[in-house]
Amino acid sequence: MRRVLLTVFSLLTFVFSVAPTVAQGAPPQGGADQPYAVEYYYKVQWGHQAEFLDLFLKNHYPLLKKIVATGRMLSVKIDTPAYHTTEDGRWDYRVTIVFKNSTVATTANPDEEALIKELWPDQAKYKQEEQRRFEILVAHWDLPVTNITPK
Repeated sequence: MRRVLLTVFSLLTFVFSVAPTVAQGAPPQGGADQPYAVEYYYKVQWGHQAEFLDLFLKNHYPLLKKIVATGRMLSVKIDTPAYHTTEDGRWDYRVTIVFKNSTVATTANPDEEALIKELWPDQAKYKQEEQRRFEILVAHWDLPVTNITPK
């Protein structure tokens, strides 16, 4: 009896010590041809938030909308926090893009350069404004996200 209890205890100890390590990490996003969501966070230098947003809406958002129209992306959403956080956790803008699938999300768009030239014929001005948009950034990070809400 003692040997059986020791074996059961050992088995339970093993299961409960391994289960948390197996469960760690984000679950994979849907199947190969399922929508794939990525959140893009932008932290801007203090006092330059309006300038950044103006440049983003002028020189990047139209490109994103054009790509949505091609079907490569399904949606684009821009958020800003209603309240402030600590400086370490601060972000000013979050752009959530839902791509057609993970392949589209992780490969270069072969049409992007042509779309940029079509949307902004004055390439010198476009490049100057895009450079300024990135000059006033403190940080930028991309975060693929998975919806795990039960059905």
